[in-house]
Amino acid sequence: MADYILVTETGSDIHEETARRHGIVVVPMHVNFGEVSRDDDSFPPEELYEYYKTTGKLPQTSGCTPVDFSAAFDRIHEKYPTAKILYLAYSAATTVSYRSAHLAAEGRDYVTMMDTKSVSCALRLVVTNVARMMEVNPDATEDEVKAFVESQVRRIRFAFIPGDLEYLRAGGRLSNVAFLGATLLRIKPTVEVLDGKLVATKKRRGAMVKCVGQLVEDFVTREPMDLSRVNLTYTVGNAPDPIIRALVEKILRDYGAQEIEWVKSGCVIASHSGPGAFGIAAVAAE
Repeated sequence: MADYILVTETGSDIHEETARRHGIVVVPMHVNFGEVSRDDDSFPPEELYEYYKTTGKLPQTSGCTPVDFSAAFDRIHEKYPTAKILYLAYSAATTVSYRSAHLAAEGRDYVTMMDTKSVSCALRLVVTNVARMMEVNPDATEDEVKAFVESQVRRIRFAFIPGDLEYLRAGGRLSNVAFLGATLLRIKPTVEVLDGKLVATKKRRGAMVKCVGQLVEDFVTREPMDLSRVNLTYTVGNAPDPIIRALVEKILRDYGAQEIEWVKSGCVIASHSGPGAFGIAAVAAE
């Protein structure tokens, strides 16, 4: 098989160290502060939170442009002229990135595109699982790689609890009435990615730590899961809340989880979920 170079977006929450380790090219999505556009993952989410706190305006996010992808594809092709590019896309149902990549790929027959229908640490898990598969099986055929990706996309599961409903309200995803009711009743909605779309599936009441514990328990028991790798995401600070971390890892270990990875979300994800959010991703058993 010709060598593949994996490409994805910063919305995968694949940061520099992981990208370098696996040779993954990460194309920046964008965060717009008024007239100023900044690349996602070029600054911490705390700057976004401070901007919203100071101005009352939530920065707008946007996907990668055709120019972003054209530049990335050209750089890769110039450096690795015999390699093929496999673009594992952030859910096409949620951003223009997939369409942008399609435009950029015109005339570049060395580019293959696959919609993962995933976001955040779920996309991270899919992409890094594919990278590991190719590292362990360097002689895998193109069809085998594509079949592996399709299996991952079919079986990936992701759920999260927003940290601050104010961000959903400011972004137009929650009405003022619903926001007020949820705040008064201490409701924490669970949001899942279903067929590439973000869908609110369950409402939980109580403290964040309680709701996170319930979410994790439900996540690992409602269907057989492959817990050899679990990706978890948080949106503020240099590490997850220690109480939540201890609870989540205990539940996961009790159910046989092996490799548990925490990753801080970039600004595209954080702008929707707010500070203090929690997310979990794993692959369903075959």
